[in-house]
Amino acid sequence: MYQLYFAPTPNGWKITIFFEEANIPYDLRYVNLGAGDQFKPEFLAISPNNRMPALVDPDGPGGESIALFESGAILLYLAEKTGQFLPADAHRRQAVLCWLFWQMGGLGPMAGQLSHFVNYAPKEGNDYAHDRYAREYDRLFAVMDGQLERSEWLGGDDFSIADMACFPWVLPYKRFGQAMDGFTHLRRWFDAMKTREGVRRGVDVGAELRTDPSKITPEARKMMFGQSADTLRGKKTS
Repeated sequence: MYQLYFAPTPNGWKITIFFEEANIPYDLRYVNLGAGDQFKPEFLAISPNNRMPALVDPDGPGGESIALFESGAILLYLAEKTGQFLPADAHRRQAVLCWLFWQMGGLGPMAGQLSHFVNYAPKEGNDYAHDRYAREYDRLFAVMDGQLERSEWLGGDDFSIADMACFPWVLPYKRFGQAMDGFTHLRRWFDAMKTREGVRRGVDVGAELRTDPSKITPEARKMMFGQSADTLRGKKTS
């Protein structure tokens, strides 16, 4: 059975959405980020970037176990292995991959930075950073809206791993202070995503584990946001 190392965040939900949509059983292994589980040697052996999600497939290529990190790589692996949510046709496949990589390089990082400045950073003195990421998040909404004017789903006519990758980072738009007014096609897609039972089950995984950002302890905050090259090398910093 697949072993999914997970925390209830947008990147984690990408993979639970895939499993729930595909009706594939998986063994959920919670990574407590505030407690530093991501820095344990056994986790770093799977995910050297000390980030979740990570996946272990005991029945990997050639019947040998394989470990994967980075949510986009995991989605691509699962789609290729199961033959689901990624077209076989070369042109349609490349369209899906373009939007998957667009999410990994654009929507995810920009939304993640906006989330940090909305939920965790001190409010005073960070207006420029907050506004910069808010404007970029808004611009990326416009990019999605333009694509969804031309096609039903982000990668074309069929629901795919590109939609799974993007939805969790659009889901918290209200908390980020973003409006969807004027993004007619994005709204249509967003509402269609919410009605899919697998998507709903996927984002419900770990609901009992979610923590209010305002209640995160200083120790957990340091563990989540205070790391550097020196701390990863085991050196003490002042």
